[in-house]
Amino acid sequence: MIEKDFYRLIAEEMNLKAFQVANTIELLDTGNTVPFIARYRKEATGKLDEDQIRTIEDRIRYLRMLQERKETILKSIHEQGKLTPELETRIKISLKLQEIEDLYLPYRPKKRTRATIAREKGLEPLAQLILAQEITTGTVSEFAAPYIDEEKSVKNGEEAIAGALDIIAEIISDNADTRKLVRETTRNKGILASIAKDPEKKSEYELYYDFKEPVKRIVPHRILAINRGEKEECLRVSIDVEENQIIPDLYQQFIHGQSIFKALMEQAIKDAYKRLIAPSIERELRNELTEAADHHAIRVFATNLRQLLLQPPIKGKTILGIDPGFRTGCKVAVIDETGKYLEGETIYPHPPQNEVFESKTIIRRLIDTHDVDLIAIGNGTASRETELLIVELMNEIKQTGKKEIYYTIINEAGASVYSASKIAQREFPDLEASMRGNISIARRLMDPLAELVKIDPKSIGVGLYQHDVNQKKLSDTLSAVVESAVNLVGVDLNTASVSLLQYISGLNARTAENIVKYRDKNGKFKNRQELTGVSGLGEVAFQQAAGFLRIPDGDNPLDNTSIHPESYKATQNLLKKFKILDKPASWKTIRINLNLKEMVLSDLAASLNLGEPTLQDIISNLEKPGRDPREEMPQPTLRSDILKIEDLREGMILQGTVRNVVDFGAFVDVGLKRDGLVHVSELGEGFIKNPHKVVSVGDIISVKVIGIDLDRERIKLSLKQSKS
Repeated sequence: MIEKDFYRLIAEEMNLKAFQVANTIELLDTGNTVPFIARYRKEATGKLDEDQIRTIEDRIRYLRMLQERKETILKSIHEQGKLTPELETRIKISLKLQEIEDLYLPYRPKKRTRATIAREKGLEPLAQLILAQEITTGTVSEFAAPYIDEEKSVKNGEEAIAGALDIIAEIISDNADTRKLVRETTRNKGILASIAKDPEKKSEYELYYDFKEPVKRIVPHRILAINRGEKEECLRVSIDVEENQIIPDLYQQFIHGQSIFKALMEQAIKDAYKRLIAPSIERELRNELTEAADHHAIRVFATNLRQLLLQPPIKGKTILGIDPGFRTGCKVAVIDETGKYLEGETIYPHPPQNEVFESKTIIRRLIDTHDVDLIAIGNGTASRETELLIVELMNEIKQTGKKEIYYTIINEAGASVYSASKIAQREFPDLEASMRGNISIARRLMDPLAELVKIDPKSIGVGLYQHDVNQKKLSDTLSAVVESAVNLVGVDLNTASVSLLQYISGLNARTAENIVKYRDKNGKFKNRQELTGVSGLGEVAFQQAAGFLRIPDGDNPLDNTSIHPESYKATQNLLKKFKILDKPASWKTIRINLNLKEMVLSDLAASLNLGEPTLQDIISNLEKPGRDPREEMPQPTLRSDILKIEDLREGMILQGTVRNVVDFGAFVDVGLKRDGLVHVSELGEGFIKNPHKVVSVGDIISVKVIGIDLDRERIKLSLKQSKS
């Protein structure tokens, strides 16, 4: 297949037009980033979104790799002098790597096998004679006799026949159609089974000590759990299929006529299946199941991460962050509304020190000194006890008539990773690592995106079996999610950290550092064009990055929008056309002016030499300059009181925040030490295949308590019953 054939194929698979695919691939090949293409090249792509563009990117990469592999295989078979027109055609038209590898199997250089040893003994002609099944009279022994040769270690007719059958078994095993038949049958009728290596041993895998489920029905999270149990040597795992569901089909494929070799063919077929094909296909399908489970788990992680990154910031508040602990104390830090660190202390309100009064005094002083508005408490060790302390203190403050203070629980996953990182060391060189984590906790409430980009996404704690999946694919996918989120929101060019800037389209760690150095040396950027003076940031990087970098108080008001500098002239012509002053306050009237003049958008776009999608984006940006898309997300739940699990009763309706969404349901923070679980069966009426279709990380939802396990501190919740 040639490149244009790939474009047509992808277009058909994705139900797109060929030009959309061709233009998208051309843009990708010339170094444009996915966020840039999605936002600023809508005319070229026909308004494809980021997911569609990444799908095209993945598919063309696969097809190009497939084409390279085909060429390598065809060359290898041709050099062996065994390439037939039929085989060449089958390889060329195949669209699956597995198919072409099956076709190549008979010609692939092999290690020394039973069949190669038999060939060395001169038994290939006997094998072909048996395989042809044309002889109907005589005995097997008389046809085997000519191949007895002491010098070649063929001592008798039985050994000659055994060697010939080894050759036949390998021929059968190497047959592409045979492998396809066995693979499909095993995939459709096979049973994945796991048993305990030690049935008496207690472990988290007891559910799988005697487990069976059809291969075609098993869900991804079970695959990952079973794989982990096998890796930890708790489980033995196999894929089982009844022989009578496969062997008769193989007989039909290879046995014909009433040859005297029929029984030998049956023997060779069974041997080929049991010894060669079945184990190989089992490995293939186990890998296939694992890859599918990996892909699913990574997608779940990516969905949750995106929702977490896009949680709305809480602006204009002074926040006190607390990283709870017992023996080593609780680290407390205050940040102002810009995220600047003001002051920090260590308190010891819990065992073994129990300095409750002293701890309250310190926190109260920090609140009064810095006029604290909110308190962010990490959800790790001693979180529950620290929450009780804060509620007591807040009630005491409330009784004095001072302003009411609220608190919230923050997922602190990754805070310790950040506190020991080089990024944290550069930000707070004079603070101990133990003090940096609570600053991160406070900043996560102020601006989740700006803070979480400093941490390896795998450490953020919204995944499922993240340590078991393909780590490279996970890292690549999560990096793409972070890149997408950062570019969707955009960043303030004059305040953004290196960690945030490096995810901007067209930038990397080096150019991000150079931007900060330029800013430190020359002061705030006054306009986007100044970026061209940054070392290492050339014309291409500027084009990719400029539209995602905002300057709220610069020389040009358009620099505080996502309108790209390449469209500034057209935008100014648009404003002049409707005699709108070049001030943001008047821009919002542009749609009113359009309606009054009853101008067709396509005609207006043509007059400005713009595409209609670009014009629509320009108008939206003029209506809401500096818009932050996160503002449309639900705000985090702020509390002033506390619940204990002992206070709960079945039937209570609670409000909570979704912390994690997995295949079997959603974990919801309702103000207790541990999140409650809404099982997938309780998310809504009827069967729900994908919990993400119902809830997302960060959603504020009402749930009904339907089960309480005091011993294990587990709470069962229901979303559907809360509405009845």
